[in-house]
Amino acid sequence: MQSYVGHVLTDNRHGLVVNARVTQANGSAERDTAAEMLADAAQFADASITVGADKNYDTAGFMATCRAHGVTPHVAQNDGRAGGSAIDGRTTRWPGYAISQRKHKCIEQVFGWSRTVGRIRQVMYRGLQRVDVRTMSRASARCISTTC
Repeated sequence: MQSYVGHVLTDNRHGLVVNARVTQANGSAERDTAAEMLADAAQFADASITVGADKNYDTAGFMATCRAHGVTPHVAQNDGRAGGSAIDGRTTRWPGYAISQRKHKCIEQVFGWSRTVGRIRQVMYRGLQRVDVRTMSRASARCISTTC
């Protein structure tokens, strides 16, 4: 049985979906796809961008990838991990870090809306491409419904 995982990149200010993708579920799909999505976003941004994320993204590799693309990572610190957090005081001391952590709920609202209203809790399609199209259409519908 194939398993898929959905990825969403939202705007912190308005909570609008900027990018959405579906990939095969594996151990590193979330971080790898997030790095690709951030590289795309940084390419089109006219100013520096930041990314807020949960503890799963608190790895040295993800931090290095973000900084290589000119993205400031505002990732929740995972102090319980062996070796400590990859986020240091250079990032956490700024007010923007706390704002990004509060705005992280926008992602959860997108997924909650998609599961209840968008009906993607159990996708009835087979194949990555079909599931991806369904997810993209739901992400677009979420953006339209929140702007009206």
